[in-house]
Amino acid sequence: MIDAPMPLPAPSAARSRVHTRSIELNGFRREDGLFEVEGHLTDVRPEAISYPGGGRAAGDPIHSMWLRLRVDGTAAIVAVELATDAAPFETVCGSIAPAYQGLVGLRIGPGFRGRVQRLLAGVRGCTHQTELLMAMATAVLQTLAGNVEQPADQKPFSLDGCHALATDGPQVAAFYPRWVRKAEA
Repeated sequence: MIDAPMPLPAPSAARSRVHTRSIELNGFRREDGLFEVEGHLTDVRPEAISYPGGGRAAGDPIHSMWLRLRVDGTAAIVAVELATDAAPFETVCGSIAPAYQGLVGLRIGPGFRGRVQRLLAGVRGCTHQTELLMAMATAVLQTLAGNVEQPADQKPFSLDGCHALATDGPQVAAFYPRWVRKAEA
């Protein structure tokens, strides 16, 4: 298999692929005014693998897990659905799905990651579903951006969310002058 070109420098040594994790996220607007984001996480090996719970033939997924979040226009979670098509411990891994119902009512935004960790960390959740959930949180915000009108008196959620949109930076000064703050000395 040939690696696709990347904007990274060429590897400094010859290498062969041993694992591929893929995460695909898709956002949808529903006809009832809500939004959904679906995520799919897969782990695949190019060679057969065995592990305590069994094994997989080359190319068969070790993990194939799905997660769907339904949210309102404020990024509040109103429904959660999970499915596990493949996992190392087939009869056990998917059984944690009910714990994720505790996400209903949470709002995706500042503090979300911490609330998720308190709710689903360690044995209270699935490492892979929770990792997928964390990636989905930003996809929810991307899905809502441009699809939900931002009240003029409310600071846009993206400001101070990354260095490019620091409220003491030039992008905010140019595009969001109302929300500019002076840099601290």
